[in-house]
Amino acid sequence: MKRRQFLALGAALALTPLSVSANEGWIPYEPGSVAALLAQGETVFLDYSATWCSTCKAQERAIEAIRAANPAYSATITFVRVDWDTYGRAAITTNLNIPRRSTLVLLKGEQELGRIVADTRRGQIQSLMDLGL
Repeated sequence: MKRRQFLALGAALALTPLSVSANEGWIPYEPGSVAALLAQGETVFLDYSATWCSTCKAQERAIEAIRAANPAYSATITFVRVDWDTYGRAAITTNLNIPRRSTLVLLKGEQELGRIVADTRRGQIQSLMDLGL
């Protein structure tokens, strides 16, 4: 990794706690942030969403209800929101073969633990999140 990239990534990670509190337990995706979290051994839950997407909003409500019912999810999993309008064609999307917005992906290390595409059922989303516990 080049020094300039390393310093930029370090600065982004230093600001992460501010982003989390401002975004109610979600880290907004920035290039390189997911790779850094995975390298630190974090389990990462990616939510590919758009502000105008009704399916994304339904998924968000389910995720928030699940997290509220069991704080272990927030303690164990790092939740990252990937803005589809900004990063729909970026490497974070194409490298994981993300087909569309309203896709949820759970990652640990270099392994994908599971994914859901356009499913809003709370039981299905919870089953995906359970893989991270």
